[in-house]
Amino acid sequence: MASGKNSKAVRNARAAVVHQRSTPWALIAAILVVVLFAGGVVGYYVVTKNDKDAKAASLAAYTPSATNQDPSTKIQGVVAQKYAGGQHIDRTVQVAYTHSPPFGGSHDYAWASCNGVVYPTAVRSENLVHSLEHGAVWIAYNPDQVTGGALDTLKAKVTGQQYTVMSPYPGLDQPISLQSWGHQLKLSDANDPRIDEFISALRLNTYQFPEPRASCNETDPTVFSQDNPPPFVPAPAPGAPGAAPEVSADAQAVVPDAGAPTG
Repeated sequence: MASGKNSKAVRNARAAVVHQRSTPWALIAAILVVVLFAGGVVGYYVVTKNDKDAKAASLAAYTPSATNQDPSTKIQGVVAQKYAGGQHIDRTVQVAYTHSPPFGGSHDYAWASCNGVVYPTAVRSENLVHSLEHGAVWIAYNPDQVTGGALDTLKAKVTGQQYTVMSPYPGLDQPISLQSWGHQLKLSDANDPRIDEFISALRLNTYQFPEPRASCNETDPTVFSQDNPPPFVPAPAPGAPGAAPEVSADAQAVVPDAGAPTG
């Protein structure tokens, strides 16, 4: 039988082993990682929300209302012109537009799909003008001058955004041109804050375009195909044989889209 002295020694040895167990650094590190990750997520959310709130506050003055029906008047460089809606032409006809890109006047019976669509190739102006009549904002850009990061910046403002459309426009006299019905703004910098101001002021601004609640979706791909749109052709000169005038003198030519409000 072990002596009491030996038993005590054994107990002391066991106690020493228990007290000498290593600190669980791996567990502590894992907990620290989780805490830091959670803090990062919360921090990101707070920063993102603050950025969104700041942007919303900066655009408040460019939000349409009954008492602020055309906020674009506060944006330096916007050109405005009144146009009657519903002046439709056949797909075989070109319009002798007086502005390049055009932003109102006679247009094709079919509108270009315009719910967040970024067209990789230049699109027929007559279809895009019809999209403006429905409340869309069209961002046109000179493909020789806007590339890389600047192009990505513009795409991010359009992709997935209702009643917004973008396409290259060959020969554009400025790198970027924004159009809504009866309004245009030409710019040189994709980071210009006036781009967001223009979109806020005029996209779906029911005080400024003829056909509220009209669609921006593709309807009949045999008439206008989003995946294979009719190509851009430069506008003919005013008075060119076979060309339609930008503004029709015939009141009977004004025919709203089927189902569109007329009041």
